[in-house]
Amino acid sequence: MALAQTSKIAVILLIIAAVALTGFSVALITSNQSVPSSGTITAGPNVAIYSNSGCTNVVSSINWGSVEAGSSTQQTIYIENTGGSQMAPSITVSNWSPTNAGTCITIAWSTLPAEIEPGISNAAAITLTLTVSSNATGITNFSNEITITGTS
Repeated sequence: MALAQTSKIAVILLIIAAVALTGFSVALITSNQSVPSSGTITAGPNVAIYSNSGCTNVVSSINWGSVEAGSSTQQTIYIENTGGSQMAPSITVSNWSPTNAGTCITIAWSTLPAEIEPGISNAAAITLTLTVSSNATGITNFSNEITITGTS
């Protein structure tokens, strides 16, 4: 009788150990990496950048928040032509820190209009998309500079 009781206890302990090890193994395999970030926006002459369609909140930086590897996030900005004639907008991204961040993190934008007429009522809505590659490793924070210029 004591042998049967000992066998039951041993089986129960083995089951508990197996369940615990399974949970531990899953915890080791599942991992996420989030990348906190920020970006500075520099506007060229005759260009103003806003975060709202009413063009009242000037934007000088974008905080992308924490972005997991393999995912993306978007921000919409509004570009106003503050000059006196039509301008063709352009966007560049530079000054990545750390410098290797630009190899696994990208910033793309929706199609820019060919030209923007002067005035707030003509401000163009542009969606910026930040994408972090699924193989991004070793980057815990990053920054960059987004430059928006207009050519008349």
